[in-house]
Amino acid sequence: MIKNDLFLRALKGETVDRPPVWMMRQAGRYLPEFMELKEKYDFFTRCQTPELASEITIQPIRRFGMDAAILFSDILVIPQAMDIEVQMKPNFGPYLPDPIRSAEDLDRVIVPSIEESLGYVLDAISMTKEKLEDEIPLIGFAGSPWTILCYCVEGQGSKSFDKARGFCFTQPEAAHQLLQKITDTTIAYLKAKVKAGVNAVQVFDSWGGMLSPVDYQEFSFQYIQQIVDALKDDAPVIVFGKGCWFALKEMAQSGASALGVDWTCSAQNARYLTGGNITLQGNFDPARLLSPPETIKKMVTQMIREFGKDKYVVNLGHGILPHIPVENARAFIDAVKKYTE
Repeated sequence: MIKNDLFLRALKGETVDRPPVWMMRQAGRYLPEFMELKEKYDFFTRCQTPELASEITIQPIRRFGMDAAILFSDILVIPQAMDIEVQMKPNFGPYLPDPIRSAEDLDRVIVPSIEESLGYVLDAISMTKEKLEDEIPLIGFAGSPWTILCYCVEGQGSKSFDKARGFCFTQPEAAHQLLQKITDTTIAYLKAKVKAGVNAVQVFDSWGGMLSPVDYQEFSFQYIQQIVDALKDDAPVIVFGKGCWFALKEMAQSGASALGVDWTCSAQNARYLTGGNITLQGNFDPARLLSPPETIKKMVTQMIREFGKDKYVVNLGHGILPHIPVENARAFIDAVKKYTE
């Protein structure tokens, strides 16, 4: 049994004394101990070496004592496993030298054996669970099929993902074939993660907000729904769509245990759009962690009051930024831990 099960209780909608807290991308680049490892090992070496991935996962827990750990990895290990080459270029980001641009390109995309291609992630889970000693839950994650498609087609990060959207609109049949392959792989991957020991999973739809509400249903949410349907009986599923406030009503009816909210949607609107019955997670603006610690504490307290302490997980509205001072991250966590009504 997990000793601090506050996070899992919040996902079930149970009454709690205070909401749980963790931060998206908490295992990472704002921590000096992470930067030491970054200087020694390249990005995918860190992801693919279980000892390193588990160490990075634990670093913020040692320092701040969050209520949940999230396994250090990357959403782009999925295309790698599907025989799509992914490189991580310094000062550039992800680069895919052979992007998917046609139906013919799909012939080289496989639905892999998870144990063979992503066994290193499962090993990292086992090592991390040992280090956590059941103190807090461990979260596993994957990108949404649409968000993965964006990288596979665009070939790199983008502000608008025009090539990816163009692929969907000019070659919808091929797009749906690729989305289904990604979905099948993601379901198998998340199921394997749960079997290996994660206590909850999160689906990141980082680029869902690039689509219109109609296109979102066709090219993103129907595939997220497949993932929720396949996983919800195995573990709690959190769905986070950045910029997807317009889909919160549908998301609330999906069977997910919780929905992530970004900082552009107020607590009041998020509760209204979701019907008030589902656990929400978020939605502190990551850039606001540059404010003075005292301001952060006041804003966090106000945020909890607006969402309400129950059916709520305190988090950022997206991943923590690399240049956030460590003491500001601590102020964020401490404000939640000291919260009283």
